[in-house]
Amino acid sequence: MTLESKKLNVTERIVGKIKNGELQFYLDQELVGRMPLNTSEQNVQMEPNFELNGNEFVQNYMSPNQNESRYTDCDEGGWC
Repeated sequence: MTLESKKLNVTERIVGKIKNGELQFYLDQELVGRMPLNTSEQNVQMEPNFELNGNEFVQNYMSPNQNESRYTDCDEGGWC
C-alpha cells in the first residue's frame, strides 16, 4: 500500500484565541499556527502539517492511494 499526500481546507473550522501576546489558531483542540500581535511582526507561524494559502488554512495529511486494490483473492463470503 502506498500513501499519497493530500490537502484539506479547514478554514471554516479554525478558531483564534489571544494568548501570551499572540493570536493562536486552533483546529479543534490542536494548535495549528500563531501570529504575534506586535505591529512590527505580522508573520503567521504554522505548525507542521498546516499551511496558510492566501486566506485559507490547509491541513496536509497522508492517505492510502485509492488506485490500489486493498484485498485480493477474496471469495464470495468475504474471506481473503
